[in-house]
Amino acid sequence: MLDELRSAARKVGSERSLRGLLIDCKRLLSERGEANSAGIAHDLVARFSALPDEQQGTFFERLSSDFSPDPKAVLKSAQAYAEAPNAHNLALLTQTTEPPRQELLRRINRSPGGTSSIVAMRRALLARVAKKPELQAVEADFLHLLSSWFNPGFLQLQRVDWNSPAQLLEQIIQHEAVHQIDGWDDLRRRLQPDRRCFAFFHPQLPHEPLIFVEVALLPEMPGQIAPLIDKASKPLLPSQFKVAAFYSISNCQPGLKGVSLGNFLIKRVAEELKRELPQLKTFCTLSPLPGFARWVRADSVCEGLPKARAQTLTEAHQALLAACGGDFDKITTAAALRTLNADASAALLRLGAHYLACHSPTRSGDPVARFHLDNGARLERLNALGDLSVKGAKQSFGLMVNYLYDLQKIEAHHEKFVQGEVAHSRAVSALL
Repeated sequence: MLDELRSAARKVGSERSLRGLLIDCKRLLSERGEANSAGIAHDLVARFSALPDEQQGTFFERLSSDFSPDPKAVLKSAQAYAEAPNAHNLALLTQTTEPPRQELLRRINRSPGGTSSIVAMRRALLARVAKKPELQAVEADFLHLLSSWFNPGFLQLQRVDWNSPAQLLEQIIQHEAVHQIDGWDDLRRRLQPDRRCFAFFHPQLPHEPLIFVEVALLPEMPGQIAPLIDKASKPLLPSQFKVAAFYSISNCQPGLKGVSLGNFLIKRVAEELKRELPQLKTFCTLSPLPGFARWVRADSVCEGLPKARAQTLTEAHQALLAACGGDFDKITTAAALRTLNADASAALLRLGAHYLACHSPTRSGDPVARFHLDNGARLERLNALGDLSVKGAKQSFGLMVNYLYDLQKIEAHHEKFVQGEVAHSRAVSALL
């Protein structure tokens, strides 16, 4: 009985907090609220953070229903513009169609710590959008504003090294999403003179990296990840630096998902490295294929292939399936991958080439491939046994790929990809 009373009291309290939060939203949008925005916004954010998970979801639903444009006003403005499409009516239509919640977010953003609060709110929102399609308009408003506020022109590029603040180094360890950093010794090796780490920062979040990239300076294009992240390896001499290989890129702010940061980061870092080390001739990646094994298990489908190429793909799939006795689980360990015969290894490379060159332009294409190819990279080379970690063997049967960033051809390659065509090397063409 006592537990039920406590539960009921908590529910009443959270409902009261939600009502107070919505009142704060309306106060902030009022003329008086604009003059006192800092204090109201601070209270608003505090109330939101204190809400239980369920009530936060209800708040986003109320943002959708109570802070959307007035349909009648939109219709009236649209008719006026249709009848007289002049600048005045266009401005009025634009003003009428903008949801009031956008101005609400702008006023929150103006308060101390407001930008960080909105990023945190969007993180909470993203966790709900998939199950609540009615929140998509609210999510679009958050994304629209954050994309403007986190425009690369506002971002600051900083190199991270062993002398960076301990708090920043801890965040690099925590947020590394591609190749886990195994403690301080591992991080120290990744910051030696033949390695680089760069991060983007925003003036409103000066101590929180938004995204960072790790780079290895090498004599040649790498084909395996293990030597690059071996914390016992010896640093190379500067005279050996010919290639800059981007081997990991990690987002640190889930609330900024979908905000374009990584493509600008790679270009800025390439330019920075070129200025620092003019002897660098090649800028490339060593990248995973996180969706490859799943695609192979789903019968390696590529739509719209010419008949001959479709036949090549089918034969490669059948050859690999035969090599593992009809069970792809048998080739998801390092030991099994090392013992594949030449025909099976060739089939694996052919499948990888089709996956990247033919499947990646589709909506369901590999996310890492789409990122680099849309960013203007060229599909350069596939590497068997490139990643024999447990994760690499399971998600890509050990395959890794090099994307080449030719700084003179980035725009041309990007345009190709937008048109559904993947720029690729002769070595990749030979596999198709």
